Amino acid sequence: MTDESKLKDVRNRIDKLDQQLLELISERARCAQEVARIKGKDDPKAVFYRAEREAQILRTILEKNQGPLRNEEMARLFREIMSACLALEMPMKVAFLGPEGTFTQAAALKHFGHSISTVPMASIDAVFREVESGNVHYGVVPVENSTEGMVSHTLDLFINSPLHISGEVEVRIHQHLMGLQRDLSQIDKIYSHRQSFAQCREWLNTNAAGIERIEVFSNAEAARLAKLDAKALAIAGESAAEIYGLQLVVSNIEDEPDNTTRFLVIGANQISPSGDDKTSLLISAPNRPGSLYQLLEAFARNNVSMTRIESRPSRRGMWDYVFFVDVDGHIKDTKVTQALSDLAQTASIVKVLGSYPKAVL
Repeated sequence: MTDESKLKDVRNRIDKLDQQLLELISERARCAQEVARIKGKDDPKAVFYRAEREAQILRTILEKNQGPLRNEEMARLFREIMSACLALEMPMKVAFLGPEGTFTQAAALKHFGHSISTVPMASIDAVFREVESGNVHYGVVPVENSTEGMVSHTLDLFINSPLHISGEVEVRIHQHLMGLQRDLSQIDKIYSHRQSFAQCREWLNTNAAGIERIEVFSNAEAARLAKLDAKALAIAGESAAEIYGLQLVVSNIEDEPDNTTRFLVIGANQISPSGDDKTSLLISAPNRPGSLYQLLEAFARNNVSMTRIESRPSRRGMWDYVFFVDVDGHIKDTKVTQALSDLAQTASIVKVLGSYPKAVL
C-alpha cells in the first residue's frame, strides 16, 4: 500500500470518527435538555450548574485518559462540551474583574467554558456586589499568586459578604511585554498592574531599568493605554494583545516560570460534596495566650489537614485579627464537622466561606 493510500485510509477513519463524535455530542446535548425539562418541572428555581458534578466528570475523564492528548487538553475539550450543553439548560452570566482581556476573564472561561456570558466589572468589590444582587449567577476574583502571595482585598470582602465560595481555578500566568512598536529605545513608560510589575521585577530591572513604570488597576487597562501611545508598552496576557491589537515585544517575562494565580468562584449557593474537596473558613479567637494554638489544635485532633492560613485585620478594633484557613475535606465530612464543632468552643467567630471541589487542572 502506497503512502497516499495509507493517508486516504486514515482520513476516511477520521471522517467516520468525526461523524460518531457529532452524534454522541448531540445526544449528550439532548440529555442536558431533558435534565432541564425534569428540573424545571419540579422546581422553577432549580439550580442547573452543579460544580461538584462537573468536577467528578472531569476527574473520571482524566483518570481514564491514556493519551496521546495531555490531560490539560482533554480537560479543556470536555469543559467546552459541558459548557455548551449547560447553555441549553440555562445561559449563565459570570462577572469578573475587567476590563476584557484580564487573567480573571481567562480564569472564568477556563472554569465555565466559552458558552457563558462574561460581564466585566471595574473592581473586586463590584464583582461581589453584582453576584449579591443576583444580576449574574457567579463571579470570579483573584485570591492568591504563587510569587506574590494573597490578594488581601479579596479576603477582606469575605468578612461581611453573604456569598459562598463555589470553586477554585488555577491559571498559569505568562506575562508579555506588548505595544505598538518593538523598539525599547523609543519607549518612555510601561503600564501594568502592581502584581504584574512584582512578578516581572527581575526582568524589568535588567532590561528596562530606565523606563518609568505606571501602575493601573488591571493588565487589560494597561494594554488599552498602550494602544493610545506609541511610546508606551504594557505588561499583560496574550489575549489582551489580541483584543487591543498590540504586538508582542517580549514574551514570558515573568521571573518564575511556574508563576500561577489562584482564583475563586463566588456564588449564592452552597456546593455538595464531590469526593475531593476543600473548605475555606474565617475564624477569630479571643486575644489571650494560646488562643491560636487552641484553634489549630481542633484540626489536628480531628485529623483535618490545614493547607493554608492567612491573618487579616478584623476592622473591629486595633490589633484585632481574623484568620482565613483552608482545610482538606467538605463541611459535610464527619471529621470536618467535628473540627468545626470543637472550634466553636474556643473561637469567637467561625464562618464557613464555602466547601467546593479542588481545582481540576
